[in-house]
Amino acid sequence: MPKPPICELLNLDQRKLPAEVFDRISDRAGRLKEREERARKAWESFGKPGRDPETVGSLFNLLASNGAWIPHLKMAQMRDHWDQVVGVENAKHSYPASLRDGVLTIRCDSPAWTTTLSYMTPLLTDTIRRKLEGLTINEVRVTGPQSQGFSRGRISRKIRY
Repeated sequence: MPKPPICELLNLDQRKLPAEVFDRISDRAGRLKEREERARKAWESFGKPGRDPETVGSLFNLLASNGAWIPHLKMAQMRDHWDQVVGVENAKHSYPASLRDGVLTIRCDSPAWTTTLSYMTPLLTDTIRRKLEGLTINEVRVTGPQSQGFSRGRISRKIRY
């Protein structure tokens, strides 16, 4: 028994089948011509005014200003140049820990350095505002080292007085 034609198996109209195949091929050819035309026009306008490429730095500046990254970038810049803000010796014993809601927290190695930097707070605020324009600082908090708890290992005991 001979097999029925594929058109009958798939319920296709034989009169429309060549048109469907031709339409796909002609659409593809039209897209190819459009792509070639755009490439030709781009090549012809290469180097003309208004077509100069942007530098990568200007693109990053645009992204940073539109994406609200400026405070984060300024904070990273302050961390990198911390010795220029507080001095070399003070920078060895302190670092900017965080900046949240206009409050800059500076962490120090010991209570002595905490006291030293606490006295320098007005000078630090002025220096940071002058060197890092665009970084909003309303308050500077200087804190000492974090105290360690009495827990050791997995088991810990609460100390009652």
